[in-house]
Amino acid sequence: MSSEVLSQTEIDALLSAISTGEMDAEELKKEDALKKIRTYDFKRALRFSKDQVRNLTRLHENFARLLTTYFSAQLRTYIQISVASVDQIPYEEFIRSIPKMTILNVYEVPPLDGRILMEINPHIAYAMMDRVLGGRGVSTSKVETLTEIETKIMSNLFEKGFENLQEAWATLIDIEPVLTEFEVNPQFIQMVSPNETVIVISLNTQIGDTSGMINICIPHVVLEPIIPKLSDHYWLAASKKERLPEEVLILENRIKHASLPVSAELGVTELSIQDFLQLAVGDVIELNQHIDRPLSIKVGEVPKYLGQPGKVGKKIAIQIIDTLKGGGEDDES
Repeated sequence: MSSEVLSQTEIDALLSAISTGEMDAEELKKEDALKKIRTYDFKRALRFSKDQVRNLTRLHENFARLLTTYFSAQLRTYIQISVASVDQIPYEEFIRSIPKMTILNVYEVPPLDGRILMEINPHIAYAMMDRVLGGRGVSTSKVETLTEIETKIMSNLFEKGFENLQEAWATLIDIEPVLTEFEVNPQFIQMVSPNETVIVISLNTQIGDTSGMINICIPHVVLEPIIPKLSDHYWLAASKKERLPEEVLILENRIKHASLPVSAELGVTELSIQDFLQLAVGDVIELNQHIDRPLSIKVGEVPKYLGQPGKVGKKIAIQIIDTLKGGGEDDES
């Protein structure tokens, strides 16, 4: 517990104030006791610890990067998406915080129970649709008059975009996001009870001159089966996991039996295009390799050894006579 160190002058002033009656020692004790009491609102139950919220933030920072790449490619313009905040609030509070008419996508994420809500600010949604239709990404506000074509364009765009959540959550669980509902009025969507705790990830989105928020609402019931995996202990254990001896042996055996191309380079030369086109049968090409020098032996595309060409019986062969520096196991560089 941290404490503030007072200077001698401050201590003298404090003692003087108490002795003269300007400050009451009993009142100071009461104030100190009151500070130890913390108000707790049961309607805003905190069901996620700080490290769990922190790890959820990390996951969705990756999701934001994936969405940035996806939408930039789909809309053929630069889009910037980043995590603005991650909060745990009652579902009712989240519904009250979003516009009365907005773009709402509801997803199921099997094998997890429950549904996830993705709310896209109308300014962002219409700017995206304008780009899809060949425009410059200008935003309009006419959510109340969504046509069938507009609904289809938006639902397809956000359905495929949300598939990136599968990759972002891959370290926790393998999910298969499926779009189940598309709405514009939040009053028509009741995913959980009003007092249910939800995690709200707010993504700050910028498309040209248009900016707005994309909010992802994840109820506690969805995350409940994987909450243990959101702790720092799990992440640290996963990062420090050592391979079993059996796994190491299997990997070694597979590496030992892996096939690698080995080639001996007789020499190289450079020809102009004109000389190359004039080559004919019987022409001699001079290489840069002297006959009394060893040949370079490559494993794959990397020079590893030096060798001397010759014959073994009736077959052409090469004998390894040295190891090239930087190509062997003893290389320390």
